[in-house]
Amino acid sequence: MNFLIIEDEEQAAKRLKRLISALVPKAFIHGPCESVKEAVQWFSENPKPDLAFFDIHLADGLSFEIGEKVKVSCPIIFTTAYDQYAIRAFKLNSVDYLLKPIGEDDLSGAIEKFQMHFLNHPVKVFGNDWPEQIKSDYQNKYKKRFVTRVGDRLQTLEVSDANFAYSENKGTYLRSKEGKNYLVDYTLEQVEAMLDPAEFFRLNRKYIARFEAVDEMLSYSNSRLKVTLHDWDDQDIVLSREKTREFKQWLDR
Repeated sequence: MNFLIIEDEEQAAKRLKRLISALVPKAFIHGPCESVKEAVQWFSENPKPDLAFFDIHLADGLSFEIGEKVKVSCPIIFTTAYDQYAIRAFKLNSVDYLLKPIGEDDLSGAIEKFQMHFLNHPVKVFGNDWPEQIKSDYQNKYKKRFVTRVGDRLQTLEVSDANFAYSENKGTYLRSKEGKNYLVDYTLEQVEAMLDPAEFFRLNRKYIARFEAVDEMLSYSNSRLKVTLHDWDDQDIVLSREKTREFKQWLDR
């Protein structure tokens, strides 16, 4: 059997590949494709796989977009780090969904379901007729505004008015386009999950920024990247090699 992995997180892809190899030793595993663009190219140039694993959140968008750009007629198992995204709809319209970190028992059950009900059976094409409500539910999960604290006062900040988010002294802040800092009652990881990945990118452990907030990008040692943010004093914002690769894919959309 031929399996395809679409996943932009290196460690998650390695783990999934290792688990699949243990459960289906004779499977040939393609990928990982790390972006919508790369996945579209793969489907355009290769015979369809027997089964594909689609991470929902990719470096350059949502995996739903793949089926809007190219014919995908193989069974799909969706993977996601979050459990609030139209789960019932995923189960009705795909082989299964798996929550990260993916467990061996869950993967085994999903592959067994695929072998019993989908292998060698006709599969509905995944594309423009994919239920709009699923895409809408996923996309509408992102926040439009945050309640913030400025001293003893509570204020709201529209996400459209935020340039970047950062952590400092055990606090998490949003930096507005006007150059003001707003404290929010979330961790940076929680803020990342609340922001649209098409608009914001996690640069490193300390920063999440929209493209318009980036003033300069410089090549740095060991194939890394160094960026400076608009109207910001911290000049040492360095991306790891893996993040540098993901960031370039995110920019090249």
